[in-house]
Amino acid sequence: MSWKRSSVLALALALAAMVVACTSAESNNAEPRTFETQYQTIRLVQVASGLEHPWSVAFLPDGEMLVTERPGRLLRLSADGSERQEIRGVPEVVARNQGGLMEVVLHPAFEENRWVYLTYSKGDSDETTTALVRGRLSGDELEDLEELFVQDRKSEPGRHYGSRLAWMADGTLLMSIGDRGSDPPRGQDLGDHAGTLLRLNDDGSVPADNPFVDDPDALDEIYTYGNRNIQGLVVDPASGIIWSTEHGPRGGDELNVMRPGENYGWPRATLGLDYRTQEDFPDSEARRIDGMVDPVHEFLPTLAPSGLAMVTTDRFEGWQGDLLAGGLRSRRILRLVVTEDEVIHGEELLLDEIGRIRDVRQGPEGDIYVLTDARNGGLYRIEPN
Repeated sequence: MSWKRSSVLALALALAAMVVACTSAESNNAEPRTFETQYQTIRLVQVASGLEHPWSVAFLPDGEMLVTERPGRLLRLSADGSERQEIRGVPEVVARNQGGLMEVVLHPAFEENRWVYLTYSKGDSDETTTALVRGRLSGDELEDLEELFVQDRKSEPGRHYGSRLAWMADGTLLMSIGDRGSDPPRGQDLGDHAGTLLRLNDDGSVPADNPFVDDPDALDEIYTYGNRNIQGLVVDPASGIIWSTEHGPRGGDELNVMRPGENYGWPRATLGLDYRTQEDFPDSEARRIDGMVDPVHEFLPTLAPSGLAMVTTDRFEGWQGDLLAGGLRSRRILRLVVTEDEVIHGEELLLDEIGRIRDVRQGPEGDIYVLTDARNGGLYRIEPN
């Protein structure tokens, strides 16, 4: 995708934001609100409030939901959000800055085995890693808790844990690990889990066909590397394409298609700048390097991405096949019309309407659910009007 086309798209998004801002006034009212978008009139319903830095939501077969709160709580919410119960048996987390209890997903065969998967920051006040556990949900408790994966090298607490999970069609589990912030070149080291996307079996073991299992200098769990901090991850159920959104430094936020064994460049190749100097990132060599994968799209202006969903339901007829990418600092959702090679259209949704977007999910009935990252965060449902 040319940078000229990226600039045109950025301008189109800005104009779309102006249109949305003119059709709805910002409000703290919890009553449902209606918004006109380019292809779909939507209704925004607040399902729950008073959530402390919620990070992820998963949907139980009975219509209830599981929500993680970063300080270390796993909550079960009723379908209408009016009732909540804390689930016991969650591992102890180090809740510092970006760390804490993060992702929650259900096993694809949850109705038979009751497995719930959680990612979290494990360690102490000096050093932490990103870890993965699973437990069987029984009433209001996780039983038979198993530690499935722990990142190989500890780092100072607080930054770039990654932690998104997504199931592939073959039953393997993808898990992102951030570069941990303090030593970016770790993302280029195949002997280090930092700055990677992993692929695991459902019990935490390594699939025999992972791309680096025969490389004595690489860790077997690694699926891709050179990834700064992936916090949006979704697998297209029709094509199997893996989409991710990744934080850059200042600028350089990326949308990528993840392919096994590929190097996505961080930090040797980045479109972002150094936070302090506004100049090229000190560990980078170029904006592009042959043999490293360029992003499908650079988000301009910055997105600070977290949460990524694909619309597969006919509930949103005008959005089918589109990606919905959440933004933290940008306080918006981007609807992206995509091919495997480029973003061909974009629209800004809910700009400054509900705050920092942490998670975006398509629910089992086809509605879109959104979590906001705040001390008094909320769970929202987007439905067609």
